[in-house]
Amino acid sequence: MFRTALRNVLAHKARLMMTVLAVMLGVAFVSGTLVFTSTISDAYRKSSQKAFDTVDVAVQPHKADRKDGAPGAAPRLSRQTLDKIAALPGVSSATGTVGGFAAVADKNGELIGGGFSSAGGNYFPGKDGKDARYPMKDGRAPRSTGEIALDARTAERGHFKVGDTVRVSVDGPVLKQKLTGVFTTDDGNVSAGGSLALFDTATAQKFWAKPGEFDQIDVKAAAGTSQAALKDRVEKVLPRDSEATTGKQLADEQAELISQQMDGMRTVLLAFAGIALFVGIFLIANTFTMLVSQRIKELALLRAVGASRRQVTRSVLLEALVVGLVAAVTGFVAGIGIAVAMRSFMGGDAIPDGPLAIPGTAVIASLAVGVGVTVLAAWLPARRAAKIPPVAAMSSVHAVATTRSLVVRNTIGGVLAAAGAALTAVTSDKAMMGLGAAVLVIGVFVLTPLLSRPVIAAAAPLLRGFGISGKLARQNAVRNPRRTAATASALMIGLTLITGLTVIAGSVQTAVNKLATNTIKADYVVSMASMTGLSPDVAEKLRASGKVTAVSPLRQGASRIDGSYENLTGVNGKDAGRLIKADFTAGSFSALSGTTVVVDDGMAKSHGWKVGSTFPATFEDGKKDRLTVGGIYKGSGEMLGGIMIDNAALTPHLAEVHDRQVWIKTKGGATDATKKELRKTLGDNPAIKIDDKDDIAASIAKVINLLLNMLYGLLAMAVIVAVLGVVNTLAMSVFERSQEIGMLRAIGLDRSSVKRMVRLESVVISLFGGVLGIGLGVFFGWAAGQLIGKSLATYELVLPWGRMGIFLLLAAVVGVLAALWPARRAAKLNMLAAIKAE
Repeated sequence: MFRTALRNVLAHKARLMMTVLAVMLGVAFVSGTLVFTSTISDAYRKSSQKAFDTVDVAVQPHKADRKDGAPGAAPRLSRQTLDKIAALPGVSSATGTVGGFAAVADKNGELIGGGFSSAGGNYFPGKDGKDARYPMKDGRAPRSTGEIALDARTAERGHFKVGDTVRVSVDGPVLKQKLTGVFTTDDGNVSAGGSLALFDTATAQKFWAKPGEFDQIDVKAAAGTSQAALKDRVEKVLPRDSEATTGKQLADEQAELISQQMDGMRTVLLAFAGIALFVGIFLIANTFTMLVSQRIKELALLRAVGASRRQVTRSVLLEALVVGLVAAVTGFVAGIGIAVAMRSFMGGDAIPDGPLAIPGTAVIASLAVGVGVTVLAAWLPARRAAKIPPVAAMSSVHAVATTRSLVVRNTIGGVLAAAGAALTAVTSDKAMMGLGAAVLVIGVFVLTPLLSRPVIAAAAPLLRGFGISGKLARQNAVRNPRRTAATASALMIGLTLITGLTVIAGSVQTAVNKLATNTIKADYVVSMASMTGLSPDVAEKLRASGKVTAVSPLRQGASRIDGSYENLTGVNGKDAGRLIKADFTAGSFSALSGTTVVVDDGMAKSHGWKVGSTFPATFEDGKKDRLTVGGIYKGSGEMLGGIMIDNAALTPHLAEVHDRQVWIKTKGGATDATKKELRKTLGDNPAIKIDDKDDIAASIAKVINLLLNMLYGLLAMAVIVAVLGVVNTLAMSVFERSQEIGMLRAIGLDRSSVKRMVRLESVVISLFGGVLGIGLGVFFGWAAGQLIGKSLATYELVLPWGRMGIFLLLAAVVGVLAALWPARRAAKLNMLAAIKAE
């Protein structure tokens, strides 16, 4: 039986190669995902470990709530604390660090680095006049205001050399700095494509803190002093709102954070690999069903000469095992190639340098997935083959399942589909909705043999136009409903996901666009590309320009109200009504002045506030005041919500004054000329964005389309596997109908008509799967929208008719491509040999 199984594997090379390819694609995605994410994790982990080589103990402001009970972040570390730590026994050096966002422009004015990874910091010389973190490659460290040092990669990309003038921005205004030095660094953000600019400590404190303040103090132990002992000594001199952590603990926390970030990416990629493998199950099951049906007499003969049912089942499963092993090995190797390609696709500077990491889990997962999926998919055909009575099979009286035999299946499918649809439509829980969607898909899959007849029958009028070829194609498509259903289901699953994601993405984009239109009266919204704070000077420069008629900086401040922490949004009370569109149920923006605030209706309801109500609030500087409700508006939750207070009342309580955004109204409205003039006013700063409503909509669309395109690329694997499934089904159909095709040729059907018949059958099956997939995708998009609508008030279902038409056309193209080989094979059949075939 072992030799028989191996011979059978080699006897059907073409079809088995397609099966191997289907499994290999899924395995390659699994192994590629594991190798890729492991490579990135290791690269970032090693990079972060290097960064902590010079840190034995790190002192930071307390990460939890402030111990004095005031809202907001704990105060920074002082110079006095640094000096106390430096004087402790066992301390080799103590380095005070401070930093934040710093955008560096190249000589053409373009931003260097990724925006979010554009960082700045301070050069803190030790006793030897050097900072061990940043060895100088060329020139010297910055020593005074107006001087800057750049990492070697940034200097190279910007074509800067020592002595050049560098344009840089930390919070809006453009600064011109003299480049005094170029340094090397192990900073992971720099090796991942970011930029790092260094200033002298006093200048850095002016940018990102206050004179004499530090974000962190890094302590290096003297020889013979352990990290734990040094930590104990440091803790004794720390202020109450700070904490000490060993360098090892920091490195471990960083490694854990990186691992968690990679887990999210790994989960998403593996989910799509799972989809491709799930679709591949249909192909594998179809392939082995086909192989078993072709060898039905051979298996019956084996039974007749003494082979048991178990031996027949094992022989088919052994074939599957061999196919699975081949697919697993080739898929693992292909996965390594995918990992290398993905890393290259992200760009050489996108992740830190490091060798390719091939974890043992990738090898184990490849073998488990490849072999497991193949054997699982082949088990049902194997059992079915073993159950066929030998005499019935040898005498060709073992008939295929009739429509009546599908009654039980249809009943089960109907119950599952109804239950899944009801659960998906009614539930408000994401997990339950996912369960309902899975049950619905399974139910529809079980029902597809029943659905195939009426749906394919609906295509009859179109097929009549192709004459006898069209009529035969329709009959052939419904001849074996189970096989047609399995083939169509593979394509259905891929198109269900694609359509559902497209419906949700389009609806969300429309809702956010509407939200922006309903909220923003301003002509422009000004912000930093990094989403960090803007200097108050930006708003003042815009106000002073002749083009601006109304300005409102948006500031954030922490507060404690009724025992809970709430964010306060500071606005310009005088101009707020001209820039912000809010639907007031009581009061208006005209009341927004001093300690009189406006609140959203949800917050007002939860606290029992009405216009005229007063309540105590504690600001982030610890001071208290009573605020009065002057207006209640309908909050949108995303762009408009919470408590709005006049900036004149909020700003004195802020430790650092930065604007999240600046909203402005201009003379003549939003025009290209106006935007150009505003950019000039702000020094043509590449780190600042000046967006009108169209720009905001375009940025949202860009993000959504980028995400969709990535998902389309991932789901393309499922479609490729579905194509292979259609090819296999048609090949099986051609084999089973060899005598019939030979007879049709003998009575006058020419080769072109035979090809047309097979192609039309393929297109009909593919379109059947496409119609089911698009229908399910729209339903899932609608159901998911019910959840999204609860948090996004402007959400409404938007059906992308154009894209759905493209998806249906894609299904037809899949059918045409899949039919090329089977149609050619059918047309080449020798009619006399086919008629004589058994």
